[in-house]
Amino acid sequence: MFSRTVFSAFRPISRPTPLRAIRAPAYPLPSVLYARLLSTETKAAIDKAVASAPVVLFMKGTPETPQCGFSRASIQILGLQGVDPKKFVAFNVLEDPELRQGVKEYSDWPTIPQLYLDKEFVGGCDILMSMHQNGELAKLLESKDVLVAADQ
Repeated sequence: MFSRTVFSAFRPISRPTPLRAIRAPAYPLPSVLYARLLSTETKAAIDKAVASAPVVLFMKGTPETPQCGFSRASIQILGLQGVDPKKFVAFNVLEDPELRQGVKEYSDWPTIPQLYLDKEFVGGCDILMSMHQNGELAKLLESKDVLVAADQ
């Protein structure tokens, strides 16, 4: 799904400067002068992934073998909340560097894991933990009808 080769796609935000006017700055340029542009192919693939299930988690590793503590905590929270496995899908960002960077740009969120509910970005592990502790996550998951039915 995410198998394109990785390349540097940093482009200056400002207008191009003629080569004759370029001089090496006496100090490093701030990083805000550059923006990475999400390719249309990567954006389309992430759109498709986010729409693939009501509950989507971009994580490091898999639900069975998380590769970082934050991903493990996110999986545990979703399990404690009773998310229906039939309505859940996870994507391992460690399998593709372009996905790993692309999902950060897609959501404008700097860290992984990232949770989406009904195509809407919820947040990372810190947000999930906070919402779990104050009860907001339970209400949100119930309202989205993604929990295992009580009679099962």
